[in-house]
Amino acid sequence: MTGAATAPERAPSSAEIDRLVEEYDPESNFRRLVGAAAGLVTLLGVALSLFHVYTAGFGLLNEIVHRAVHLSFVLGLIFLVFPEPRRAGAVREWSVSLGFAAFYLYMAVDLVRALSARGELQGAFWFLAAIALLAVLTLPIPVLSGHRDRIPPRDWVLAAAAASVSLYFVVFFEEIFVRRVGSPVATDYMMGVVAILVVLEATRRTMGLSLPIIGVLCLLYGMWGPYLPGPLAHRGYSILRIVNHIYIGTEGIYGIAVGVVATYVFHFVLFGVLMQLTGLGKLFMDLAAILAGRRVGGAAKVSVVASGFFGMISGSAIANTVTTGALTIPMMKRTGFSPRFAGAVEASASCGGQITPPIMGAAAFVMSEMLGVPYNELILIAVFPALFHYVAMLLMVHLEARKHGLAGMDPASIPRLREVIRRSWHLLIPLVATVALLLLRYTPFLAAFWGILLTVACSYLPLVLRPLGFSSLDPASALRPRQLVQGLELGAKYALGIGAACACVGFILGIATLTGIGFKFSAAVLDFARGLADLLLALDPVGLLSRHGLTLFLALLLVAVACILMGAGIPTTPTYIILASIAAPALADLGVPQLATHFFVFYFGVLADVTPPVALAAFAGAAIAGAEPMRTGLTAFRLSMAKALVPFMFVYAPSLLLVNFAWREFTLAMASGLLGITALAAAFVGFFRAPLGRAARLGLAAAGLLLVGNEPWALGAGAVLALAILGTNTLAAEPAAMATPRPRARA
Repeated sequence: MTGAATAPERAPSSAEIDRLVEEYDPESNFRRLVGAAAGLVTLLGVALSLFHVYTAGFGLLNEIVHRAVHLSFVLGLIFLVFPEPRRAGAVREWSVSLGFAAFYLYMAVDLVRALSARGELQGAFWFLAAIALLAVLTLPIPVLSGHRDRIPPRDWVLAAAAASVSLYFVVFFEEIFVRRVGSPVATDYMMGVVAILVVLEATRRTMGLSLPIIGVLCLLYGMWGPYLPGPLAHRGYSILRIVNHIYIGTEGIYGIAVGVVATYVFHFVLFGVLMQLTGLGKLFMDLAAILAGRRVGGAAKVSVVASGFFGMISGSAIANTVTTGALTIPMMKRTGFSPRFAGAVEASASCGGQITPPIMGAAAFVMSEMLGVPYNELILIAVFPALFHYVAMLLMVHLEARKHGLAGMDPASIPRLREVIRRSWHLLIPLVATVALLLLRYTPFLAAFWGILLTVACSYLPLVLRPLGFSSLDPASALRPRQLVQGLELGAKYALGIGAACACVGFILGIATLTGIGFKFSAAVLDFARGLADLLLALDPVGLLSRHGLTLFLALLLVAVACILMGAGIPTTPTYIILASIAAPALADLGVPQLATHFFVFYFGVLADVTPPVALAAFAGAAIAGAEPMRTGLTAFRLSMAKALVPFMFVYAPSLLLVNFAWREFTLAMASGLLGITALAAAFVGFFRAPLGRAARLGLAAAGLLLVGNEPWALGAGAVLALAILGTNTLAAEPAAMATPRPRARA
């Protein structure tokens, strides 16, 4: 639509930014503590950060002990740092909480029954009493809840129980894993049930209901296997076997997901937090304005470029949206973009941070561990997926700006490159050094260790060098003791949510390895895809389609839909871990390289952050823009459609991921991919050089789909169709449509 420009927009204050992050990112909804409680939380957070910094530089502990120390801090801090989540209605809140409490009591009673059969009932009464007490404490009883920003007594109890289940391994490590390895005693099983309870409750606090419910269903699936219908049935496992598998060892709670967080992810979260405190985000904003501000729709392009820069040091889509959006969204509105479009652009662009090297989201570290691919290789592999993401975004923004005649930013508001570099060049040293260490094949945690130390050291360079004549350096970057403590505390807090989520994912992975449910789902996906392919082949009298090719496309489509649906309620990392475990066997049977499968799932899991009805990144953008959240989410989803084809390209052209690299395949995939993205962007915007009619838009959408595959006839037909429509549109464009865009129109 078009219309007059809005009044000048005020950028949100830092307090408003913090409030938005807390509201839309459950992983950042921290209590605002004061007094002794605040001091204790700060002390524990700083201790956790220093523990990881020390072990990164001077050597990790034993695998189990290292993960146990990490989780003892993480699970304990969650109940001190996070208030109870706000629920939608008392009836629903009580129903859900009673359901979880009943599950805890069921597991406790079942365990006592199993131990009774073995003659190991010592301490059973006190165990049942403890579980009953903890179950009651999880209920939404107002008198137990206390004030949102004070820690109520029940959270102290839950925090102590949460810390104890991991400290139990630290204190009794030799007894459990050396002297009686493989022969757990009653106390081990009891602590395992407490561990399941506190992990589920910690995940509810930080991630909402979806992931804990899936965790409970998986545990019940492991126990109730003989009573399930059809292919879901299995022989079933006793509570003793399940608790042993989930709690003791590295197949469940202390499995690969928690290991990756404790070994890699935490360090890079802390690194990113400290770099932001030095002012690197402001430097990125200035560089983005210099690179893209003068172009057509400059403010929106600055948003895309700035989100890409910020994504290099932050894997959180919501934090990226709020941090960069606080500046870019008001700027977009001032230059003529509608509030809805401004919020949607920022949210859609910010999702790319999780796939942007060198510091990608937690899922990338998990992928490295699951595939056995060194992280320094993974950041090179991720370059082209990230480039396609931002190219697609820039194309959508460019065409939208052309469509509505939106000019670039006022040149007077764009900083000068020389001044920016002179003021802030020292802030880039830690990032460049970290990337260099990764490329030189240093371990990720050692690279992060030196990055953290360099961030602190380089922040003081202005104070050291200004007396020597470097007066242009900004002294505000110095991480003075108070800021350093704040950074160490925030780094720990920002790692809590992903730690709880990965512990809960351990339930799912543990039950999957125990029951083989992943292979059953894979087989179901393949059977459904093959059956549907046979039906569609009957409608192809010419024989252009092959059974294998059609089955592969339909299987990919099913996995993509599953990623988007699951990602609408679960963060990217758990979504990736769950679906990669399920999809990998199915797609491997169709000849898809494992790396391509994992990137396919990862990419679609990232897109889920802007997929309504639970598009948290888009809702955060809408809050800053003052737009209607659901419409902003739908617009963000539309803006992401051009890049929705990119994951398919990884499968059909693995050379884009440097797998079985061949120049011919790589060049063809790049050319067809760029043309396909352009065709889809024009189709969804409805404009190229001039407005596009409905038939032309449908034709471009079809061309974009054809250009994804690797069949010669499909690539040829898609290229001819896309070039014909785009060429015709260019020739038909009136000179006015090709002129310099008008300022102050509304998109």
